[in-house]
Amino acid sequence: MTNKQYQEYATKRSETSPCIINCIKAFITGGLICMIGEAFKQLYLYLNIDSDTSLLFASLSIILLTAISTGLGFFDKIARFGKGGALVPISGFANAITSEAIESKSEGLITGVATKMFTIAGPVIIYGITASIIYGLFYYIFIM
Repeated sequence: MTNKQYQEYATKRSETSPCIINCIKAFITGGLICMIGEAFKQLYLYLNIDSDTSLLFASLSIILLTAISTGLGFFDKIARFGKGGALVPISGFANAITSEAIESKSEGLITGVATKMFTIAGPVIIYGITASIIYGLFYYIFIM
């Protein structure tokens, strides 16, 4: 197959992505996930939990819901509809870890689940910890 033949073949096989519709779906999906997080925050505030703790509990609630819906196969449907909007950082992170854990459970708890669930999340965790240490040192040296 020549390069020109391949180009023709690839053009016929590739789908065009409806960019505007995908952006709208992502906006709606991400917005709904954030609204659910805000609803949890308001619930915890209503239960007389202080503001900082209610933010923490709201984040944990989104993580838990994402992990459960990933395990049940429901989050995949949300992600297919909402594309990048479903991958709002906290839900996308929870989905990535849970998906890896589910896929590798047949390899055992240690060599499968414990090892592979941080394949995707590991670099993100390391970067976050390193960045927070550097920021903390910068803040301590120059601001305090």
